[in-house]
Amino acid sequence: MHILSRLTFTSGCPSKCICASDLLSCTKVSLTNVPENLPATSASMDLSHNSIASLRDDWLANIPHLHILRLSHNRLKSLSVGAFRNATELRHLDLSSNHLQTVQMEFFQTLFRLEELLLYNNFITYVEEMAFNRLANIRKIYLSWNNLTSFAFSSMQNLTNPHLRTLDLSSNKFAELPVEEVSSLPAFIKNGLYLHNNPLTCNCALFMLLSHWEHRGFSSVLEFSQEHTCLYMGKRRAVVRILKSQSGFDNCSVGLGQHIPDPGLKVLVGKRLMVTCNTSLPQENTTFLWISPAYDFIFPPGNSNQSFKIHPNGTLEIHKAQPWNSGVYLCIAVNRRLSYNATHEVNITVHFPKPEESFNTGLTTLLGCVVSLVLVFIYLYMTPCRCFRCCLKPPQTPSPPQESSAQSSILCGTPPATEGPNSRKAGASRHVVFLEPIKEGRVEKHPKILQLRTDSDSASSVFSDIPIVQT
Repeated sequence: MHILSRLTFTSGCPSKCICASDLLSCTKVSLTNVPENLPATSASMDLSHNSIASLRDDWLANIPHLHILRLSHNRLKSLSVGAFRNATELRHLDLSSNHLQTVQMEFFQTLFRLEELLLYNNFITYVEEMAFNRLANIRKIYLSWNNLTSFAFSSMQNLTNPHLRTLDLSSNKFAELPVEEVSSLPAFIKNGLYLHNNPLTCNCALFMLLSHWEHRGFSSVLEFSQEHTCLYMGKRRAVVRILKSQSGFDNCSVGLGQHIPDPGLKVLVGKRLMVTCNTSLPQENTTFLWISPAYDFIFPPGNSNQSFKIHPNGTLEIHKAQPWNSGVYLCIAVNRRLSYNATHEVNITVHFPKPEESFNTGLTTLLGCVVSLVLVFIYLYMTPCRCFRCCLKPPQTPSPPQESSAQSSILCGTPPATEGPNSRKAGASRHVVFLEPIKEGRVEKHPKILQLRTDSDSASSVFSDIPIVQT
């Protein structure tokens, strides 16, 4: 007790906490907020088993050497963008057994050295697609015992420096599994991808996937073979052990030794693509070489025009994919210390956006302008006769004009001309006459005449009896 009191009241150590050298322990002391004036020398900090509900921004700004931070068994519901902004040296972060609901990329974007992230036993329902892509050194991510129904497996392909060896998604609420996305993951991720204890619906694709992993000896399947279950016909009472029984997979014809090819990768034109050399060789003492579809050899660090780059772990980066980059790429990994080499093929397809994706606002605006111009021309030159009966009646002696009709125009078609010395010849044309507005009770001497060229055989006979307007 005497020793505890001496440690408790050490200079610079928060009340109720224990400080020893570079260690700070504040467990089970009923904290509701993070203590003020934390020791700057702390390398390991334990604030677990308290009632902390939030973390203020930049609260770790004065602790530059913090490597381990434990915040499990608290009441954290969400994290602010600046909660871990200054923890650039953090290696281990434990946020398990809290009330977190989402995981966003902004939470961990500055944790470049983080190796272990514990998020299990929360209420997480959504993980942002790029949430872990800034974690350049991450090795283990634990997301088990949450409420996840989906996960962006494809985002694991584009890790900047993929050291990930454990991705625990067990004991969630996955009903369906995107087999194609999961199959395309690197072998070192699939070896530590834990998917057991999920209410997956039984299907042949799932059976083939796990059978293939069992045949390859992946730890994630071998260590939890009993817990890999599925629901037959989606019924919760019909639980089937996938790897121990053929019940529910009677129509699935796959042998344990059958190879399931990994699907190819697809990328849009102009986008970056990271292609993993999916071999079981360790990164240490291993050299990598890629061969393009054009049979060009790509040596580290890449080609001369920097369109291809080979990372130290063998990942091939295509800077801006072009259509001619499509095809089968071959990775050759050689480990001289083990006297062993391995190869891996990847089929890459570079495609353009779908028509609906490329139909942008500018094109829509241009099309709208064109349509508007067409409608204007139609209105100006093809306006129907406002007084159709008047057009069909023979000309009569004009009566004094009315004020209301003096401002209107009349559109009439000319019929075939009658024979006569002053008559017009009937041809393959029709004439449309626009009369100027009537002014002061008489017709202007020079009406405007517009000639429309149409096929005489297909011209409408509606205006065939309308007399020519003489000027």
